[in-house]
Amino acid sequence: MSLLFDLPAVPSVPVLGTESRYPVRRIFCVGRNYAAHALELGNAVDREAPIWFNKAPAALCLSGATIPYPPGTTNCHYEMEFVVAIGAPAFRVAPEAAMAAVYGYACGLDMTRRDLQNASKAKGYPWDTGKDFENGAVIAAITPAAAFGAIADQRITLAQNEATKQDGSLADMIWSVPELIADLSRLYHLAPGDLIYTGTPAGVGAVSPGDVLAGTVEGLEPVHLAIGAAEQAPSPRT
Repeated sequence: MSLLFDLPAVPSVPVLGTESRYPVRRIFCVGRNYAAHALELGNAVDREAPIWFNKAPAALCLSGATIPYPPGTTNCHYEMEFVVAIGAPAFRVAPEAAMAAVYGYACGLDMTRRDLQNASKAKGYPWDTGKDFENGAVIAAITPAAAFGAIADQRITLAQNEATKQDGSLADMIWSVPELIADLSRLYHLAPGDLIYTGTPAGVGAVSPGDVLAGTVEGLEPVHLAIGAAEQAPSPRT
């Protein structure tokens, strides 16, 4: 058997302090996990169940990149996130046992084509085009869990062109990391290579070409991203 074409290598993320890299299998994201962020977008706050959506591994973008302004949107937003990297299988685990599945943590950006997301929400459609696109899942180097320590009230921030836009605490999450892992493990067989973006604090906003973003979580490697000009379509052949 021969393949018709070759696919890109599995994307991977550096692991801080080592030569190893973390290969990415799947990317899960939770929405509306900070009450103030849900309210700023006009959404109700409840604890009925986490709201999940996915991004393809092809959306992964490593910290330090300069990306073109995303296509198909005039209102692309930053969303600073605390990312959990799974390092052991987990299926139908209780919250009390969920942290045994964690390999480490990273700073991330859930870039969002807000105009496309809002149009989909208004029609009751999935969020795919608003959330899952090239360079839409930005991530910094992963810090192993033992080096980070317990998740508590670590500060999470985002600066746009050196002006602070988001400033919150991991303690503000509606659904804790053990609860998120336990809930996902009811729906999927979690395995090493799975990333979980855990939601964003209030203060999200639009980016423009020329912007520089810098996000931090206390104890983790910061995430950096620059926004370039929009890509131009090639000229038609004559």
